[in-house]
Amino acid sequence: MPRHLSTSEIRTMFLQFFQGKEHLILPSHSTVAPDPTTLFTVAGMQPFKEQFMGAPAVFDGRASKRVTTAQKCVRVGDIENVGRTRRHLSLFEMMGNFSFGDYFKKEAILWAWEFLTSPEWMGMDPAHMYVTIYKDDDEAFGYWTELVGLPASHIHRFDADENFWPANAPLEGPNGPCGPCSEIYYDRGEKYGADTWGDYYQTRESARFLEVWNLVFPQYDRQDLGADGQPVLKDLPFKNIDTGMGLERVASVVQDVPDFYSNDVFRPIIEEIAALTGRAYEGEISVSHRVVAEHVRSVSMILADGTAFSNTGAGYTARKIMRRAIRHAYMLGLREPTLFQLVPRVVAGMGSAYPELVSGQERVQAAMRAEEDRFLKTVEGGIQRLGGLLKGMEKGSTLPGADAFELYDTYGFPVDLTREIAEEYGVSVDEAGYAESLEHAQELARAGSKYGKSELFGGNHEVFDGLSATSFVGYDELQAEGQVLALVGAGQRLEHLTAGSEATVILNRTPFYAESGGEVGDTGRLEWDGGAGVVRDTQKTKAGVFLHDVLVEAGELKEGVTVRAAVNPARAAIQRHHTATHLLHAALRAVLGSGVQQKGSLVAADRLRFDFSHGAALSAAEIAQVELLVSRWVSANFPVSWQEMPIADAKAMGATALFGEKYGDTVRVVRVEGDVDYEGARVSSMELCGGAHVRRTGDIGAFVLLSDENVAAGVRRIEALAGDAATTWVRERLTGAAKAAALLNTSPDGLEARIQGLQGQLKAAEKDVAAVKRQLAEAQMGGGGSAAQTRDLGGFRVASLKLSGIEGNELRGAADKLLDQSGADLVVIASDKGLVVKATKAAVEKGAHAGQLVGKLAAAGGGKGGGRPDMAQAGITDADGALGALDSAF
Repeated sequence: MPRHLSTSEIRTMFLQFFQGKEHLILPSHSTVAPDPTTLFTVAGMQPFKEQFMGAPAVFDGRASKRVTTAQKCVRVGDIENVGRTRRHLSLFEMMGNFSFGDYFKKEAILWAWEFLTSPEWMGMDPAHMYVTIYKDDDEAFGYWTELVGLPASHIHRFDADENFWPANAPLEGPNGPCGPCSEIYYDRGEKYGADTWGDYYQTRESARFLEVWNLVFPQYDRQDLGADGQPVLKDLPFKNIDTGMGLERVASVVQDVPDFYSNDVFRPIIEEIAALTGRAYEGEISVSHRVVAEHVRSVSMILADGTAFSNTGAGYTARKIMRRAIRHAYMLGLREPTLFQLVPRVVAGMGSAYPELVSGQERVQAAMRAEEDRFLKTVEGGIQRLGGLLKGMEKGSTLPGADAFELYDTYGFPVDLTREIAEEYGVSVDEAGYAESLEHAQELARAGSKYGKSELFGGNHEVFDGLSATSFVGYDELQAEGQVLALVGAGQRLEHLTAGSEATVILNRTPFYAESGGEVGDTGRLEWDGGAGVVRDTQKTKAGVFLHDVLVEAGELKEGVTVRAAVNPARAAIQRHHTATHLLHAALRAVLGSGVQQKGSLVAADRLRFDFSHGAALSAAEIAQVELLVSRWVSANFPVSWQEMPIADAKAMGATALFGEKYGDTVRVVRVEGDVDYEGARVSSMELCGGAHVRRTGDIGAFVLLSDENVAAGVRRIEALAGDAATTWVRERLTGAAKAAALLNTSPDGLEARIQGLQGQLKAAEKDVAAVKRQLAEAQMGGGGSAAQTRDLGGFRVASLKLSGIEGNELRGAADKLLDQSGADLVVIASDKGLVVKATKAAVEKGAHAGQLVGKLAAAGGGKGGGRPDMAQAGITDADGALGALDSAF
């Protein structure tokens, strides 16, 4: 048998093993994807796509062509299977070791085998190990048989659809890096299945053979088909290694448990669910235990990484996962927000490896509780309505799309949840009918309002085909004449616009900057003979056609008319913030190091926002240094210049380019013509940028850095102000400080000392109040709890007591004392502000459940609550009503 190890021990041992092979241990990237191709990080290699494409392998200033990670990954493509099977997870941990042009196939195979089979590490029996390889990979076959000593009967060759990355790449593409892979399986023995290895690699359905490792060998550059119709595979000069060991899979093997949900991370969560619900983890209902456990774990990690519940993007997916968990908790009998109470179990199991879970626990629990409260208010009505519809339907029939949309429109019931519940009845959902009903509702909403921005800019872009790219003159001119080339509204070409009309106006020539590179689109006015209109925003198509969102105020506008276009004076503030953003970027790199890379920005008239790569919060000293460097540039009043040049020349000059941005052969370089000193080094600013800027750095004016916050693992966000906005902000804060000081009878300089003194007084007063409340509770309880009423109910000895003026911790403390003094199985203590029920361990083992009892009593006392079998509490307003329901509650 393999060594019995906890999940945490396996994770630590893996990283230590590869550290011993000269690998750099890196922290997990956020669950939020490091690139825009996916919402979430779906594989261990994803954070290293730049390095796999040849970028320098430098991480926080440390260079290493070998790295190893424990990466948290999220995949939700088959979320409906999570909980229904024992091996599907939406959140999983992928242990990986990676080589960027260093070692290759031989070392990857030998090290994987050593880690899995060595008694010093996992200690798996070599006789139980099996391998798959790509059918033509004789090199891997030789390493497995000759160096490892694996019998040929333990190796199976598969086609490119099974053992090649990307799947079927040789025949179907895409062009680019690709290569064979080799999977390692462990035979768990006959108690998990009677089939043999020969049976398994034909059916791939056994629980006996479990894949624990996948080694990917990108060694070819796949090119177009040759003259013979066969793909051309050229050897890559830069070969990488991408391997992954599924942590949950290996834990199942070394802990000898039947599935993922039985390992040491999931088992405590499921036991807590069983305790909270009073429903044992067995039978068909166990699906709900698994769904709740897995989804709470998944959502906890996603929220801890900075994602918030929302109706778009990653936030929507997090909400979708959470609401599926809430629905299954509802099926287990939970009618109040409860799932947030499971977060501490997740933190206990994974917090040592992912400290963001620990630091974010309170925030995660608060977000979950709020989401539960919101959804539970609608889910019960929706479930009852859907259940009524489905009960009258035969298996194999289809729920009308209009009914599915009614559930969404009336109860906020998402269609994927309707689909899942319907499947349990053997009923499908008319998805096309649902989509039709949704579209009809959206059309009605649009008909009752003005055209929205999505209709102006995000609709049928084919309507702009054939139009020439707009000539932009706004770098040098803020007023210019242009001719109207087209008028577009709701995706259609229009003949004319009249007063009150809103539409997209396309000019042949414009001074309006179109939103791009983080800079917002310009606003302003259009005027023509006999008419005028307001430009509310400016966007552009990929073909360079500028789209002006115009509201006509007077007159009639037609194609061919010449207009006078004037940009709003707010452009000056935008330019100040854009140049300040460049200086901020340069200052951050000087103070924090060259590892700082821009990850996003917003440049507006009222503020700037700058996202960048950095692993820790800025200290007060670092913030001060960054502000000081920017201020030095401003004070020096250096000229700001820009010019177009070939991209190769720009890079040779050292201009900063943003990773992920696509540049043409010719680029615009914005340069501050002067540098400043930082700790004896000269710091300069030169970036590729198409935005609008000030002429001299002195035009920026005042600069103040407002905030530094974490937005994702390894990514921070700064907000700052420049010019009049900065001056106004500082004056408001100084005025506020003066008013606060006056209220506290001190000066602004004495505020800190005054507040510290008041805090000390407050803490002392709180302690005194708590002591008085404890004494008050003890006095009302009587000696030995003699004031309590004790009687036999439902086979239990129950002590109950009403207290006045007691709540919170004191109420719970009184319950503890009464349980100790009374000799009762359960105690119930109520005040007009709270209710607490506690049960002994023996009573719980006999079937007592404080959480269920407190729910019944709280309802009679004008409140609600819940909790564990041994302790529960509720907020109530009527203590007599709650205690009066005690007899009927058993």
